[in-house]
Amino acid sequence: MKIIDLLNDKRVTLSMEVFPPKTTTAFENVSRAVKQISALKPDFISVTYGAGGGTSEHTISIAKDIKDEYGVNSMAHLTCVSSTRETVEQQIIKMKEAGIENVLALRGDIPDETQFPLPGQFHYASDLVREIKRIAPDICIGGACYPEGHPEAANKKQDILNLKEKVDAGCEFLTTQMFFDNSIFYNYIYRLREAGVMVPVIAAIMPITKKNQVDRSIQLSGSCVPARFKAIVDWFGDDPAKMQQAGIAYATDQIIDLIANGINHIHIYTMNNPKVAAGIMDNLSDIIGK
Repeated sequence: MKIIDLLNDKRVTLSMEVFPPKTTTAFENVSRAVKQISALKPDFISVTYGAGGGTSEHTISIAKDIKDEYGVNSMAHLTCVSSTRETVEQQIIKMKEAGIENVLALRGDIPDETQFPLPGQFHYASDLVREIKRIAPDICIGGACYPEGHPEAANKKQDILNLKEKVDAGCEFLTTQMFFDNSIFYNYIYRLREAGVMVPVIAAIMPITKKNQVDRSIQLSGSCVPARFKAIVDWFGDDPAKMQQAGIAYATDQIIDLIANGINHIHIYTMNNPKVAAGIMDNLSDIIGK
């Protein structure tokens, strides 16, 4: 099923993200986590491409297993950083052969000390979207957006103009980078709509369940961490069990507030942790009807 069809429905959707193993030896652990997360029956599961494309060989096979073995709709990531024009076409062909109807088109994080773009690579996600649309016009294409502004954009206005170009190129829906303050998201949606970006936007939530995740998350996303959440980390961060419970509770609170304010589509960055994913699902069981 195409994700855009899910998003055009008025009901609340809850989706999740998993990532492939970083090494071949870790494949069994990741497969177990994917199976357990799939058993929660989210509306769809997205499978990342790995930094620099290092784990891309597993992305399509995992997405196929999610769809065929576990009966959950899936989406495969594809990034400019790890792909040439030739490999993009090869990956799209493999996706179609695997029956995958959804792809998330991303620029991707540029690894340190790596030259980008190299000859034959796409520079921007909008270029990748156009190419995917050319190769497979029937595939559903999603993209990323940044409520607090892309860290490399000159300013927030330019960031939204760049995003509009990606949507005009054929991106059918957007998934946000993580954010920890819902007011930032609400303001962002207003600015998107004012700029004429009208596609569905999925609000993505990262449950922070370990103290060392905070600095890493800020480094990757540039997200603002509210004082309320800093206090939670300061108080519970040195006790793993308490921090996990507090992190699940904070993420749940964010999601409930989003739904109560008319945001129907939520995505959870699970970090391949079935316990965290299940904790959030349990907290929302009556709210989302799962």
